[in-house]
Amino acid sequence: MATILAESPEAPSRRAGGASPEAVVVRFAGDSGDGMQLTGGQFTLSTALAGNDLATFPDFPAEIRAPQGTLFGVSAFQINFGSTQIETAGDAPDVLVAMNPAALKTNVEALKPGGLIIADSGEFGERNLAKAKYAADPLKDGSLSRWQLLAFDISALTLESVKPFGLGNKEALRCKNMWTLGLALWMFDRDREPIIAWLNDKFRKNPVLAEANIAALNAGHAYGETAELTGPLKQYHLEPVPSSPGLYRTVTGAEAISLGLVAGAQLAQLPMFFGGYPITPASAILHHLVRLKEFGITTFQAEDEIAAICAAIGASYAGQLGVTSSSGPGIALKGEAMGLAIMTELPLVIVNSQRGGPSTGLPTKTEQSDLYQAIYGRNGDAPMPVIAARSPSDAFDCAIEACRIATQYMTPVMLLTDGYIANAAEPWQVPDPASFTPFPAKFLETRPDGDEELKPYARDEKLARPWIKPGTPGMMHRIGGIEKAPGTGHIDYSPGTHQAMTDLRKDKVDGIARDIPPQDVSLGEAGGRLVVVGWGSTFGPIHQAVRRARAKGLDVSQVHVRHVWPLPENLGSLLKSFDNVLVPEMNTGQFKTVLRDQFLVDAKPLNKTSGQPFTIAEIESAIEAALGGHAGGEVDADTTQLPSIKAVNP
Repeated sequence: MATILAESPEAPSRRAGGASPEAVVVRFAGDSGDGMQLTGGQFTLSTALAGNDLATFPDFPAEIRAPQGTLFGVSAFQINFGSTQIETAGDAPDVLVAMNPAALKTNVEALKPGGLIIADSGEFGERNLAKAKYAADPLKDGSLSRWQLLAFDISALTLESVKPFGLGNKEALRCKNMWTLGLALWMFDRDREPIIAWLNDKFRKNPVLAEANIAALNAGHAYGETAELTGPLKQYHLEPVPSSPGLYRTVTGAEAISLGLVAGAQLAQLPMFFGGYPITPASAILHHLVRLKEFGITTFQAEDEIAAICAAIGASYAGQLGVTSSSGPGIALKGEAMGLAIMTELPLVIVNSQRGGPSTGLPTKTEQSDLYQAIYGRNGDAPMPVIAARSPSDAFDCAIEACRIATQYMTPVMLLTDGYIANAAEPWQVPDPASFTPFPAKFLETRPDGDEELKPYARDEKLARPWIKPGTPGMMHRIGGIEKAPGTGHIDYSPGTHQAMTDLRKDKVDGIARDIPPQDVSLGEAGGRLVVVGWGSTFGPIHQAVRRARAKGLDVSQVHVRHVWPLPENLGSLLKSFDNVLVPEMNTGQFKTVLRDQFLVDAKPLNKTSGQPFTIAEIESAIEAALGGHAGGEVDADTTQLPSIKAVNP
């Protein structure tokens, strides 16, 4: 995490020599044991402290540790940073740092034409080349001629830099990522001191390792300073992005959700109980909440997914804010208990960090394929509000909103993120706690005047039932999963009762649409030739693609939906003010189907299920195809197809 105080936009900023592009995309790639996520994370810290806007995309394999040097063991970290507004982790990298042949092979085709490859030639021996399925050394055979190439023996240079510390060869080579980071810090005019402080703290129990890693970091930086290389290796300085004054920090989606849940519980004036079970990529929420116990947070790692959600429901019954979290496979296991929370009408927040594919699928890749599961995926008519975060920092506000709806309407709420949002990082201006409106939870402690019989299923103006803490004198009541009579809650599964209670539960959730903001237009006008509608993490690429298309004179707008169930009341009329509706999703067209069903609009899908986020270029191409490349034109295909969206085998 990096925490900084932003100056006023008018404040002077330091300038350095060299070219100054508005934004640069760098991808670090290597073996799972090469520390690429750590390298990328620390480069992100230094970038945030330099005042640049940024977005990151960690991309790592599902295997705990794939065989070293193999194609399926490559771990990568991409960062897009600059002196302008950054909404995505970038399309094609400008710079690829490849620590071995497998990293080069799996990533080089994504590099921009003319982009820079920095390769560790010390790893390009026959054995590693064979593991990467190279018949010849690509550093020497001319196959990389489309790009600029800078290859030198990073391994040997690292060993030389840490020789005074007496480390073994294996331990010494683990410092290679710090040497590479030092070179990157020099290349983009970054300060080493925050990284040095972090290394001293990380290895405070082993000062020798701290000193060795710092020596490697300094050696990489000095290499850039003193090697006097000609050609592609240059130093760049990117000016800080204009920012409003305030306290900033980098934040991942998992961190933002954790902080938002804590804030939501505080605003509801409730202690919070979190019941979770480890699953990628949701586990990080439990890891973060464990460190926040001073805010009245109880965390419980259960023996399985069902126990986790049932414990959270029990906490809500006892008067706390129950929260649970998982990914698609775990959400499926929680389904029956979600029905129990809906039937008992208890507040509960369920976080679904979506990942790719059915079953185990793609555990470390991203997708948006749990929307049907979130809206419809329970037995019986079991309506549940669903909120979707659009970015890591937006997850904070969405978590607060989920807590508000859950406690004010006495209902479980599902909050959708995905693997990209959970792991990615971006700068976040820490909000003033005083800017949030509290929504204190209310408990029924005495019977209303004149009521001879307690009515635990009476309704307020929101159709929410009263929340009664167990043990409250004179307030004993029955609760459970079997159907109950309106008002009294007595067991009653007669036809008329079930009809009435089904209607009440549905009407309560439908009524939330009156208590959420009207849908706005994120970019463009309310009406025109084409609107691109998104939800979740597609916001960034859609926003940039629409911005580029509008700069070309195309009549296109962007609408991005946070409350995906129930939908905003004005969304139908807003969509009908456009001639064409295009819905990019990282699934096979689920939100498109919801929009068609609810509003009878002829929404067209743009689908991608490769485990990777949309690129700006993919959506921009679809917009141009939809409008015929000019201000007129119509979408006439049932599905907008892009030849670039396909599976690629390395």
